[in-house]
Amino acid sequence: MRAFYHPRQSVHDPQQFMRYGRMVPAKDLPARVDALLGALRAMGVEPEAPQGDHADARLAVHTAGFLAYMETAWDHWRTLPDHGPEVWPNTFPYWSGRQEDRARPDCPAESIVARTGWYLGDLSVSLGPNSWESIRESCNTAVAAADGLIQFPSPKPHDPSLIYALCRPSGHHARADRASGFCFVNNTAVAAQRLRSTFGRVAILDVDAHHGDGTQQIFYSRADVLTVSIHADPKNYYPFFTGYTGEIGVGEGEGLNLNLPLPHGSTGSAMMAAVDTACDRIQRFGADALVVALGFDAHARDPIGVLKLEAEDFGSMGRRVRELGLPTLVIQEGGYAIDVLGDCLTEFFRA
Repeated sequence: MRAFYHPRQSVHDPQQFMRYGRMVPAKDLPARVDALLGALRAMGVEPEAPQGDHADARLAVHTAGFLAYMETAWDHWRTLPDHGPEVWPNTFPYWSGRQEDRARPDCPAESIVARTGWYLGDLSVSLGPNSWESIRESCNTAVAAADGLIQFPSPKPHDPSLIYALCRPSGHHARADRASGFCFVNNTAVAAQRLRSTFGRVAILDVDAHHGDGTQQIFYSRADVLTVSIHADPKNYYPFFTGYTGEIGVGEGEGLNLNLPLPHGSTGSAMMAAVDTACDRIQRFGADALVVALGFDAHARDPIGVLKLEAEDFGSMGRRVRELGLPTLVIQEGGYAIDVLGDCLTEFFRA
């Protein structure tokens, strides 16, 4: 097993998060990576740092206007009179939500306030002076891991490679042209697209308390990437507007998006039944490689979670994923109960 991580991913240090009409402390704390790094090292795995910047990989998934906005947002924001400590939207323009559209056009307005409302989808994606550096290196970590899998997809017969990308900030809520849900660049989608340069069919298995709405949107009309998301029922949970069973893909992608929402309070048995369904679908798809978007906010102790998994349930998940026998890239997504993150990671990878 190999792992990748860049130390500068920790400099993104959000200060505010809107929940239930109240500003509360941010949940995506830099300390999350310390817990995950500690677990890796306890398993004898020393993460490798990605080399270089892969702007081309970001552009293969996201629009140029969106990426340029995030790279320069703080520089523009700081020129505003009496600006706040972070870039934070206060206007959200209407969009029709047409599923067949890959993305909206670039923001027509020049104002930083207008562009912030256009490109930041909610009040959980504040941008500080160092955020872009972490966002960029998080994505570079995913690209380096994907390239590692391309280079060594199966080092031994019947023993395909396993590579872990410790990505922070997370990515699966980021759409082609919009950040939301603590996510800015969709690391999972970037990695899957990168793998497509070598593997004919790529499957994404997203296991997280929240629906991978950004990943779904990016591949919704594609026939070469299967997207499967297991998450808490969104009727009363973020991201609310997507993640339902009727969302199956459009055009060439029809039938290649599978959502498996779980009732709130679901434990490991319900999760594993959904994982079995997901793995059966991945096998029928004929995937050549697998990307697992792995979120630990499904743990019972997560401060914003509604599922009731324990650390050992991630071990059961890891065993089922291994049975697929595919070159596998694991991308870190959510998980905010810092004291259990290491146990969850350890259980998954040991299995």
